[in-house]
Amino acid sequence: MKGEAVALPTNRNRFLDFVALTKPRLNSLTVATAGVGYFLGAGSPIDLLIMLHVLIGSGLVAGGAAAFNQVAERDIDETMARTRLRPMPMGRVSANEGRIFASIFASVGLVILVIGTNVVATAVAATTLVIYVAIYTPLKRRTPWATIIGAVPGALPPVIGWTAARGALTVEAWTLFSIVFLWQLPHFHALSWLYRSDFEKSGLPLLAVQDHDGRRTATHALIFGCALVPVSLTPAFVELAGFPYLVVATVLGTAFLILSVRFLAERSEPRARALFLGSLVYLSLLWASLVSARLL
Repeated sequence: MKGEAVALPTNRNRFLDFVALTKPRLNSLTVATAGVGYFLGAGSPIDLLIMLHVLIGSGLVAGGAAAFNQVAERDIDETMARTRLRPMPMGRVSANEGRIFASIFASVGLVILVIGTNVVATAVAATTLVIYVAIYTPLKRRTPWATIIGAVPGALPPVIGWTAARGALTVEAWTLFSIVFLWQLPHFHALSWLYRSDFEKSGLPLLAVQDHDGRRTATHALIFGCALVPVSLTPAFVELAGFPYLVVATVLGTAFLILSVRFLAERSEPRARALFLGSLVYLSLLWASLVSARLL
């Protein structure tokens, strides 16, 4: 009886360890943006079965990419307080187990997409996986410019959703991509400044690590924030939304820029945290406004 009592929690912990490899909280945003992309591109009524394939397929591919990333960066994760308790650096999951798990997850996700959507959406998802795993992950160790490369796969999920609905890379798909791409840079710069001491221990050459007074980090955040505002208005001019969205996007963009300017004026943790949290609110409300425009 004791043996069975011990085995049960062990199996449960192993299950949770593999779930943790997929970075479920982070990738919930990936799934949500893919769903928004499909919803905006689909006709009426919405094909719920295709949307389910989009959500599950993109989630599995993103989870596989996250697992591959944790295998590659297990030595880095071991040095940082915020990641050292992950399954890989703690030795609860081996590198081979992680690779097998990641391969299965990503492969199943791609199969679900190609069966349930179309080849274009599957190709976009595969491109997301390759750029994230084979290009961005190794580049992180070499250059702070890897952050921009990493924003590419981060911005492709809504394109997966859109192409699943339309079967083509149209101007609307690139509009959604551009919004998420530009949004990620202020979002990440604020996050990296908050955890700069932790990132410094890892040896990653992030801008926030090399930029001791934070001025360059905050300037980059503001520059990309300024680029984001006019791009975020584009949906109103490509028939994704109407005038009410234009008003909402302008107000949200102005608030986002104010947070960026405040961070540049005072490179403190409270200002960086306000920008980081504000970026999450900004994207959520912007997506909600686009979805509302589609419904109306």
